Amino acid sequence: METIKIALPESMKTFVQKRAAEGNFSGVREYVLELIRADHQRRHEERLDELLLEGLASGEPIEVDEAYWQAKKEKLAARLQHARES
Repeated sequence: METIKIALPESMKTFVQKRAAEGNFSGVREYVLELIRADHQRRHEERLDELLLEGLASGEPIEVDEAYWQAKKEKLAARLQHARES
């Protein structure tokens, strides 16, 4: 695991230490890791939102029912079979 050292002004250092203690973290390291994890998750959710909006704007809607999924499964199974035979 890599180590990253950061320098903080005294006021921020005090804030981070206080937040770590208030949040029942084992220490500043765990608090900072949680902030990074939350940011990482938020970025993934933003990307998912972008993709969903892109999908909604991609054209005319189609009906997705049991027949649609069955046809999709059959197409994918045929592609898989073809790939195995190649």
